[in-house]
Amino acid sequence: MNRLDGKVALVTGSGRGIGQAIALKLASEGARLVINDLDADPAQETVELIRKAGGEAVACAGNVTAPDFGERYIRTAMESYKGIDIIVNNAGYTWDDVIQKMTDEQWYAILDCHMTAPFRILRAAYPHIKAQHQAEAAEGREVFRKIVNISSVSALNGNAGQMNYSSAKAGVIGMTRALSREWGRLKVNVNCVAFGLIHTRMTVADANAGATINIAGNDIRVGVNPELIKSHAMRCPLGRGGTPEEAAGSVFLFCTPESNYITGQVVAVAGGPQ
Repeated sequence: MNRLDGKVALVTGSGRGIGQAIALKLASEGARLVINDLDADPAQETVELIRKAGGEAVACAGNVTAPDFGERYIRTAMESYKGIDIIVNNAGYTWDDVIQKMTDEQWYAILDCHMTAPFRILRAAYPHIKAQHQAEAAEGREVFRKIVNISSVSALNGNAGQMNYSSAKAGVIGMTRALSREWGRLKVNVNCVAFGLIHTRMTVADANAGATINIAGNDIRVGVNPELIKSHAMRCPLGRGGTPEEAAGSVFLFCTPESNYITGQVVAVAGGPQ
């Protein structure tokens, strides 16, 4: 038997990178997935990868910051699978600049993506999770559900040029700890992983090459200076950045029954102490 047989898992931003690796890992352990990506094609690609491997998945494409997205995402899960067991709030990106150059648009875009979107998804999930818990309690069954929020070591240490991102990811930690106190009575474990340098399309590109991604009509530069990658490898106890699969493994740990007595916690997944 797989570790997550029969569970329903929602993973935002799962058309690419870390999110896709998380979705594939959960599906490989028996979970049924609700995939999300900003664009329909990457979302469907992940769905097809899961189906080809013998799993179950449906897509709910769209921008997580849209006011109606949370309700639509939860509705997709309920209509497709009649329940919710795992929510991974993974969708995110960076839009960096030093404070004197950072616009209000940059500030609010990052806060909306990393804080407001998870808030709306979790708020929309509440009545369904409560109803499931009440039905299980009436039957004398104890069933734990899992929320895994994604933060960053930038929230723990700060990072120059990322006041918006560091602030948003610090807010995710506060959200995690507050919700763990609210939803403990519903047998929901709410935890957080704070990623360090994970090699994805956002980081492997050379920042000096001018690569961009388009989000909501904005062309946003991506990539990391190669010298910073080398410097990180020298400082990191494990000597390198992580892979999306290693990042997914840490999320999976918080989705297993072994985490049933762990809630409100933050684990740095960064190859060493922070």
